[in-house]
Amino acid sequence: MFNSLLPLIVILVLLLAIVAAIKIFMKQKAQGEQTYPYEKEPALFSPAEHSFLGVLEQVINNRYRLMGKIRLADIVKVKNGLSKSEWQNAFNKIQSKHVDLVACDPTTLSVLFVIELDDKTHKQSKTQNRDKFVDNVMRTAGIPIVHFTAKNSYSLQEIEGILLQAGVLVKS
Repeated sequence: MFNSLLPLIVILVLLLAIVAAIKIFMKQKAQGEQTYPYEKEPALFSPAEHSFLGVLEQVINNRYRLMGKIRLADIVKVKNGLSKSEWQNAFNKIQSKHVDLVACDPTTLSVLFVIELDDKTHKQSKTQNRDKFVDNVMRTAGIPIVHFTAKNSYSLQEIEGILLQAGVLVKS
């Protein structure tokens, strides 16, 4: 009886070995291919940011070119004269933070001032610490920063008044 089962056992062992080999091959192939776990954001700006931007563009009336979601490291740089580790530490602090809007000269694209739209998260201590850091970086670099409170709607007069008061807008 064992002799009659032997070919069946051999076939079963071979099938299991083939299945195991296929699984190993597929796993190695999957590990060799990079996966990109990303998807498109529905919009660059939140609805509040988009609403604010629309009114702000009317206020500035092409006097500035606005750029959105700009990294601090793209508008300020770490000063020369630091050790390599000091430089890297300072750069690390600015490389992953961004500001909401940057107003640039329309011809040269030099940075003129920065706008932050503060929503309810800016009342949290972690965000307040981040805001203080960004404000200090901007002050040190000589770039004015203007904060606006996020809300459902904005008036031209309100935004213009705040920009005039901050000294970053000249009435036309």
